[in-house]
Amino acid sequence: MFYRENGQFKTTYRADQQILPIAQDRIAVLTLLAVAFIAVPLVASDYFFTSILLPFLIFSLAAIGVNILVGYCGQISLGSGAFMAVGAYAAYNFFVRIEGMPLILALILGGVCAMLFGILFGLPSLRVKGLYLAVATLAAQFFSDWMFLRVQWFTNYAPSGSVSVNNLQVFGMAIDTPVAKYLFCLTLLAVIALLAKNLVRGAVGREWMAIRDMDVAAAVIGIRPMFAKLSAFAVSSFIVGVAGGLWGFIYLGSWEPAAFSVDLSFKLLFMVIIGGMGSIMGSFLGAGFIVLLPIFLNQFLPAAASLIGIDISTAGVSHAELMIFGGLIVWFLIVEPHGLAKLWAIAKQKLRLWPFPH
Repeated sequence: MFYRENGQFKTTYRADQQILPIAQDRIAVLTLLAVAFIAVPLVASDYFFTSILLPFLIFSLAAIGVNILVGYCGQISLGSGAFMAVGAYAAYNFFVRIEGMPLILALILGGVCAMLFGILFGLPSLRVKGLYLAVATLAAQFFSDWMFLRVQWFTNYAPSGSVSVNNLQVFGMAIDTPVAKYLFCLTLLAVIALLAKNLVRGAVGREWMAIRDMDVAAAVIGIRPMFAKLSAFAVSSFIVGVAGGLWGFIYLGSWEPAAFSVDLSFKLLFMVIIGGMGSIMGSFLGAGFIVLLPIFLNQFLPAAASLIGIDISTAGVSHAELMIFGGLIVWFLIVEPHGLAKLWAIAKQKLRLWPFPH
């Protein structure tokens, strides 16, 4: 009843191939965008912007980049934190060393530098795959940690090793309030997500998925493995680099190399696995799970402990949060290894037949 497709006919191939061919999907996405752009800035508090929405938006963007490489092309990467660091530090150097450098152009140039860095460390994918490729990309993480910690040029010779940015503007409008930061990140996320969705639906995306499913068969039918793998590394690293620039410029404001540690790489990989590999929507769902669940546990555990008469310390809450969080991830991967996106696809299929039995 709520998700019936009866009577929705397409008379052209172009209409049938649009991103959202079902009217209910178009209405839902437009409503969601209207709420995000109009309603949320009017009702959300500063805490909600800075602690929940900004991390969610930036992690969603980074997860889209990681999903292109891991989910669509099947190339395991543990160096996403390094690509974010390269994007952030490159954007910082462009921004502070070139007078009058626009913020958006600095972020794009940071993404280009991350793309070149990703292609360099993606070269091993032409020879190795699986666990060996994961180790090769993990080398990028350790190399970036050393590079930004020891080579002082990247930090503009700051004695503490920490860098900071201020007076951010876009087209003359200051990006200095939580609402302005939220709208800026949301706009970039919407544009890049739309471009990524169209890219994975095209010829390049089909090449990536062919390499993911069986690279030998893909090479037999004429797909060039070198181009497919390196293009996936390039696009993924660019998006992750832009996300790294947003993480440093918009969310942190001041950061040091420890802000892009290997923990961040694992967190991004968890987002893709939990949300659903090979799904743009899964990137959003995985980012929401990773961002919201620790906040929920941090608020829920002390309240639950007080109800049963247990006095739990702040350190105990932190340890219990980590244990429950890890246990839920393992449980979720066992119950639904295809991620939250698969659960949403099953729900849509049931809505198509409701109220009749499946």
